[in-house]
Amino acid sequence: AARWRQSLPRYRRFADAPGMNAPSLPQAAPGLDDSLREQVIAAAALLADAARPLRVLRTIDWPIEVRKRFLAAKGKVLPSVSYEPVDASRSLRKVERARRIRTGHAKIDAWLTRHADAIEATAGMLQAVGTPGFYRHGRTLYGDSSTPLKLHPATPLDMARSIHQSIEQLTRIRMDPPPAATHTATQVARTIRKELNARFGADAPAVTLVPTLSANALATSKEIRIRRDARFTDRDAQQLLQHEAWIHVGTSINGRHQDLLPILGVSYPYTTRTQEGLAVFAEIISSTMELDRFRRLADRVVAIQMAVDGADFLEVYRWFLERVGQAEQAYENTRRVYRGGVITGGAPFTKDVSYVFGLLQVSNMVRAMFAAGRADVLRLLFCGKLDVQDLPVLCELAALGLCRAPRHRPPWATDPRSLLATLAYSTFINQIDLEPLTRYATQLVADSPIVSFDVTRR
Repeated sequence: AARWRQSLPRYRRFADAPGMNAPSLPQAAPGLDDSLREQVIAAAALLADAARPLRVLRTIDWPIEVRKRFLAAKGKVLPSVSYEPVDASRSLRKVERARRIRTGHAKIDAWLTRHADAIEATAGMLQAVGTPGFYRHGRTLYGDSSTPLKLHPATPLDMARSIHQSIEQLTRIRMDPPPAATHTATQVARTIRKELNARFGADAPAVTLVPTLSANALATSKEIRIRRDARFTDRDAQQLLQHEAWIHVGTSINGRHQDLLPILGVSYPYTTRTQEGLAVFAEIISSTMELDRFRRLADRVVAIQMAVDGADFLEVYRWFLERVGQAEQAYENTRRVYRGGVITGGAPFTKDVSYVFGLLQVSNMVRAMFAAGRADVLRLLFCGKLDVQDLPVLCELAALGLCRAPRHRPPWATDPRSLLATLAYSTFINQIDLEPLTRYATQLVADSPIVSFDVTRR
């Protein structure tokens, strides 16, 4: 109880912090060295120009015909995929020019160097598409399933297995069947379009129905495309808004308005872990995450490890087919693992470890902000495309007047009452040893009969 009372001032500091609802971030300090600003702006512009042409997902995308042929063959023939060669020489020359700019500010120079290293790794990955080199470069950008986390011995594979174990325990509970996917693409598009216009105004991207798409929906800062024949549950539209619109689209729009630091407007592998982690965190904090969705995120990590260990596309496809029971969904899950890599195994695309890894990273960072009463740093999470390790230097850049305040934030960050309650509860519950209480509650229900109510009668 004493420790819980000690945590209450954190809640008040966080809720009352000027950064929570302030209209802007700190402006340039008087007497700022103009040459420093010019160097930072020049380097950030060069890096942005270098990163923009390196379009990873577009480069490694598979034509819809590959799926049609694979399913027509009953999933018994390895897919055949070819990729257009990538010439990244112009990007690499711009990175080299950016590296020659030294600001003399340790944090800023380290930040610029991290971007330069990541752009070079992205270029190397795309130039090695379809070969084992693709995986070697990719794992330096995204990590892989068996590499321990920084400051903690757990791996993404450990986390995926823990998620599976937790879900297995929960699925023993008898629950009503999930709602059917009865909402049409047209209905979902109408809902999303209305929400986007209300929140983003003139910045709102278009919402377009398209005949073919590898997923139910894909989003960019300028357009959200929804497959015309897709069907959605009542929660899917909200999940799309939380994950795709409020995070991916929102941070893209905010980054586009960072005219002094345009690298914050470029989406490339350096920012993937934080962006996907933040998007999954948004699903959880908004109560739009579902068990099946959480299981899929964990499944992808396990599938990546299978591919690293040598499983080919067919073996991983059959594993997914047993888990999801739908050939098309099993194909799409497997495609995510092998796109850009080697179909016969050993060299997958490891991007999908970013979701569980990034979720842990982001949720821990938000908890730390809460503990420190730093709502201003929470706002910076949405100022563009970034990694959480950039937050200290972004504070510096904001104080120098170079990093602008985000124009748009998700509802749970602009009205943080629910977030604060969740963080307060999390702080409280983590300070209690629950094992004796859990044992007692388990004993209470162990010998009780299972109750089944007729839900058709009220």
